[in-house]
Order: sequence, then structure tokens, then C-alpha cells
Amino acid sequence: MIVAQNVPLQPYNTFGIVAKARALVRVASADDVRAVLADPVLGREPKFVLGGGSNIVLTGDVRPVVLKVEVMGRRLVESTPKAWIVEAGAGENWHDFVTWTLAQGCPGLENLALIPGTVGASPVQNVGAYGVELQDRFDSLDAIDLETGQSFTLDAAQCAFGYRDSVFKHVAPASVAPDGPVRGLGLAGRALITQVRFRLPRPWKPVLGYLDLERRMQDSGIRNPSAQQIYDWVCAIRSSKLPDPRVIGNAGSFFKNPTVTPEQCSDIIAREPGIVHYPMPDGSVKLAAGWLIDACGWKGKSVGNAGVYDRQALVLVNRGGAQNPATGGEVMTLAKAIQTSVYERFGIRLEPEPVVV
Repeated sequence: MIVAQNVPLQPYNTFGIVAKARALVRVASADDVRAVLADPVLGREPKFVLGGGSNIVLTGDVRPVVLKVEVMGRRLVESTPKAWIVEAGAGENWHDFVTWTLAQGCPGLENLALIPGTVGASPVQNVGAYGVELQDRFDSLDAIDLETGQSFTLDAAQCAFGYRDSVFKHVAPASVAPDGPVRGLGLAGRALITQVRFRLPRPWKPVLGYLDLERRMQDSGIRNPSAQQIYDWVCAIRSSKLPDPRVIGNAGSFFKNPTVTPEQCSDIIAREPGIVHYPMPDGSVKLAAGWLIDACGWKGKSVGNAGVYDRQALVLVNRGGAQNPATGGEVMTLAKAIQTSVYERFGIRLEPEPVVV
């Protein structure tokens, strides 16, 4: 267990916001977590789990003990006629892991290429892109109870996946009595994921029902793309639309795409015929949050050093760079102003994706 005091967190959040951790522990294994819990000082302190820092907005110094997840490792667990089961440590870079699975001849995650962050954060957020969500490829995960130090495993049902949602984003009611490491109602702040396993179906089938991919297929003339071709397309599409956090600090898509009823969508279309929308399997309609924000005139606008990316209104960026970075307060002021504009024009409340700390 490696413990450091007063650690600058600017290198550990992709927005590049300046903040410090009072205490930071590098977690390379479940034993490191148990050592923290057994420590007479650290064990009594609240904990904050930090992965790749790609989905957080820091609004000040972090007083809880920061558990920096650095559990590594990648392996093919099993290969059957129906699926490949692959596993990665929670500290592995997500995009590197996707790239590795293709190199191993195990396709299925290519639509999720170039999503920032770590493998351990992917089920927390139920990451998704270009027609695929993590829950579509999920098998199980291992985690540590941050109260007892006990290891446990969750399957997809126990993770309670939803749109950019999971059991790890909800707090269990205080009135619920503990009954083992898995309470089932909420694990926010109560668990640290160590390994994640994915079930990649065989035979592989491409997922192409997304407009940008359809356009790439038409432009290239490739009617039956390989998994590698889809991976390359997704990387090219994301690179053309989204800023590289290493160049312009950001936390990726800042708002969830809202869902409405067909009746609500029809009402909006009557006023705004050009609105981008996608019918969902459950009968609801998903609206493109970026389109809503752009329609309100926010693209390219700023509050202090926090701004709306000029090529994709769904992304808020750090315009001040590393030397004069945006503050968490500026980011959240901008976000709240955008929410107000969208609600006043469309009657829709946008929900942020990042965790605000």
C-alpha cells in the first residue's frame, strides 16, 4: 500500500482542474484496499474511488481518502462456441483494452473504442456509443466492500444497468439493514471494482444501426465491414467530433441524452422540425442533448475558462489549459446556465453525466 499526502489531482482528472487530495492511496490489488480499511487512521475516513478521472468535475480539494485504482491485467478467461469471456483489471485503460481484444481475435467491443477512462469505471457509467452499451457485452465483475473488506461478485442483473446508470451510482437508504456485502439497492461509495469480465458473442455480428456508421459504410462502399473496420471508423468519428483530453481538458459528453414520450417528441417536432431524435425499443424517444444545447446558442460560448466545445455542443472544455485552467465552479456555472436555457426553450431538464466532487 502506497500512501501520499497533499497530492495534486490536476494530472488525474481529464478536465485538468486544479485540486488536491489530502491523502491518496494507490490500489494495485484487493489486499491494498483491505490494508486501508485496517489502518487505524485511514480506515475511519470516508473514501473516494478514482479511476481515470474522465467523468468527474472537481469543485475543490478532496477530503476523503482517494483510492486511485491501478489494478492491472488482461486475459482471455474462456472461449466457447457461443462467446469469448475476457477480463481486465479495473485500472486498465478502456480504449487500450478494446484494442487488445481485437488483437486477440475477440471482437465485440469495437463500437466502444476511444471512450476515455478505465475498465473499472465502465460498468459504473454503463458506457455506450454507436449502438452498443456495456450491458450488452457484460458478464460479471469483482469488487471489494469498502466497509468490511469482503470480496464479492456481481452479474448484470445485480448491477441494475440503465442508461448511463448502475447500482454503483445510487446510495442505499439508511433505513435498510445490511445483509452481506451486496445490498442491491445502492453501492455508491461502498464498493471498489477490481476486475471486470465481458461476454463477447460468437459468431460476431456487426452493429451498424447508427447514422454516422451508416454514412461511413456508404462513403467507403464497404457493405460488410470487419470488426477492425468498425473500430477504425468509430475512432475516426470520435476524433473528428470530440477533443482529445490531452490537448483540451474535458470530461467527454457532459449531459445525458434525455428521453421523452412520443407525444412529447411530436410536440417538440411541431415547433422544431430539425430536432435530432431516436426511437427507443421501449417506445420512448431519445433526443440529442448536443442538438438541444446548440439550438440554444451555446456552442463556442464560455463562462470564465470553461467553455462549450465549438465542434460538439455536448462537450464542455477547459479553455485555460494547464497554466490557467477552468475551475470546477466555472464548469458548473456554465452547466447550470445551459440547463436553464434548454428547460426554458424545450421544457426538458438535462442531467449531467460526470460526478461532481
